[in-house]
Amino acid sequence: MSIPQLDRIDRRILQELQADGSLTNLDLSERIGLSPSPCARRVKMLQEAGIINRQITLLNQDQLGLPISIYVMVCLENQESARLENFDRCISAWPEVLECSLITGSDADYLLKVVMPDMDYYQRFLLKKLNLVDGVRSIKTSFVLRKVVQRTELPLDHIK
Repeated sequence: MSIPQLDRIDRRILQELQADGSLTNLDLSERIGLSPSPCARRVKMLQEAGIINRQITLLNQDQLGLPISIYVMVCLENQESARLENFDRCISAWPEVLECSLITGSDADYLLKVVMPDMDYYQRFLLKKLNLVDGVRSIKTSFVLRKVVQRTELPLDHIK
């Protein structure tokens, strides 16, 4: 996969928007040293190219009563296509699941990142949702004790 051709100004735009997606075009243009019209055109080009996928607001998990972060490794009975599709469909409907990845190099087939308000909620999630998905063979859970690094910004230094 080829890396898009981005210049220094494009990279600055991406860095600034990753740090604060709520910047107005005027604020963004001032930060990168470009007048507002060309700045807006560049942002639009980055959106149309699919480099800027979407803009979101990050919420404080603890302040919203979701202090527990959990990584869940799920092993299926087999990896036949219908079973994977069923698991993907089920897991995609659950708002507690922040991330779900089909993985290799492990005993598990999937790695989930979920957030919970408390252990009782997690127990219900485990028993009433995850365990009931057809084809789940085993589940291993790891609780996050402390977040050492938590970023949303992608590194851009490799783009020349």
